[in-house]
Amino acid sequence: MQNITTFDSSQRYIFLTIFVAGKDGIIRDFLALLDTGAPATEFSDEALQFAGFLEETKKDVALKPGLQTQKYGRIVLPQVEICSHLISDLTVYVSHFEKSWGIKALIGLDFFRRFRVTVDYKAGHLVTEPL
Repeated sequence: MQNITTFDSSQRYIFLTIFVAGKDGIIRDFLALLDTGAPATEFSDEALQFAGFLEETKKDVALKPGLQTQKYGRIVLPQVEICSHLISDLTVYVSHFEKSWGIKALIGLDFFRRFRVTVDYKAGHLVTEPL
């Protein structure tokens, strides 16, 4: 099924609201960045802790110069909704995110491998459908 997700085309990046079923079953929304340069989806350790998937975040993770995230683990999320598509058992990277970035997730190429994605900047639409 084809879905249309709107975004603000005046922004420098494509930001999306995504939904994650927490460990307690409660659905939480997070701001994410659509990132065609990221090989896989990443979630901030802070967001994963909030959703109950991490006991605590690593305190000694340092960002490498020039990066806004630093991967340090992997986790399987039972249910994620991206662009109105429910995805079960999505393996994501656990990352430390630069707080000033203001996002909790990067949607990477693993999403693009599951869906046909068309970006219509003029209309501010992200059109997605399963492959």
